[in-house]
Parts: sequence; structure tokens; C-alpha cells
Amino acid sequence: MTAAKQEHWDEVYRTKAADSVSWYQPTPAPSLRALDELHLPVTAALIDVGGGASSLVDRLLERGWSDLTVLDIAAPALDVAKARLHGDAARVAWLVADVTEWRPGRWYDIWHDRAVFHFLTEPEQRIAYRRALETGTAPGSVLIIATFAPDGPERCSGLAVQRYDAAALASEFSSAFALESEWREEHRTPAGGRQSFQWCVFRRR
Repeated sequence: MTAAKQEHWDEVYRTKAADSVSWYQPTPAPSLRALDELHLPVTAALIDVGGGASSLVDRLLERGWSDLTVLDIAAPALDVAKARLHGDAARVAWLVADVTEWRPGRWYDIWHDRAVFHFLTEPEQRIAYRRALETGTAPGSVLIIATFAPDGPERCSGLAVQRYDAAALASEFSSAFALESEWREEHRTPAGGRQSFQWCVFRRR
């Protein structure tokens, strides 16, 4: 399964410009706002799961963050980010992996996921994701997660998705995490469309 998923996402980044995909954000404003409201030190360890070509890592480096990891199943997506950062790419740990098959070798203070979890449409995939999440976090760690909202798209990049409201996300993570805040975002795609996202911030018990 991983090989097929990897080929799918590799092909997306081989055939489309990173700033033309529907999830592209010129500035990762919701993520930065969530981090600002948490008042976390720039020495905190953050992993951006499915970060790909996102500019979140750029903005965090500019702010002085020093312990950053970006994980994505698609190496071409990470290559886009590395090329954009030039020499600063060496200040980031880059991981090519399917999060549902990955076993973290350390703890992270912040686990950030914008739009990976909603692609996990099978229960066993979500169980595997939570296993990685709980292995890679400790009590007090923060989960910042965004998925398509109930009125968001039913498919993305040719794949079916699972849509969530805050209560549904809280149910998915309630075994180890407590919901601290939630909000909706209307994301404007590069093509001018609108996508409804549900954001949640959780704290590891």
C-alpha cells in the first residue's frame, strides 16, 4: 500500500507546481496563529507531518525555531522545500515516510498536521497514525491538526477523504489527548475555490 501511495504523491509533485496544488498557502497563517497562542519557546521540538513543500518551516526558521522536522511521503515535495531554503535546509530534519508505518525515534513537543489525517479513510490507518502520534509525544505535548470540515470537499487530489467537525476529531484522539481549542477556516485555493477546514489544538494527557 505504501508504495502505491508514495507513487501517487510523487506524481502529484512531479506534474504540478507546488504553488498550484489546492492546499497551497502563500502564508501558513492558521498554523502560525495556533503556535502564537500557545506561547511555546522557539527551542520546542516541532514535527510537521505531511509538511511537504509547505512554507511553515521557512516562517519558523525566520522566527528562530531550532528543532524542526518535516515528514512527508513524497520526496519530491520535500525537495521543493529544501531548494527554496537553500543553505537553511541543513537546519531542518527531513524524513520521507508514510506516517502510518513510521515509528518515531524521539518525542516532539508539537505535532502539526494540516491535511494528512483526513486521507486516512480506513479505521486501521487511523489506529496506525495514533500509534505513531502517541509514540512521538509525551504528556504535555501539543497536537495541532486540520482536516476538511463536514462541508468541505469529499475528495482531494483524486482520493477520498474523511471529513470531521471538532467533536469527531476529539473522539478520534480522546484516548490520550484533551481538546483545548477549535475553529474553522475557509481556505482559498490557488484556482479561486473555497475549502472548509476544521482546526483543533489538543494537549497530551
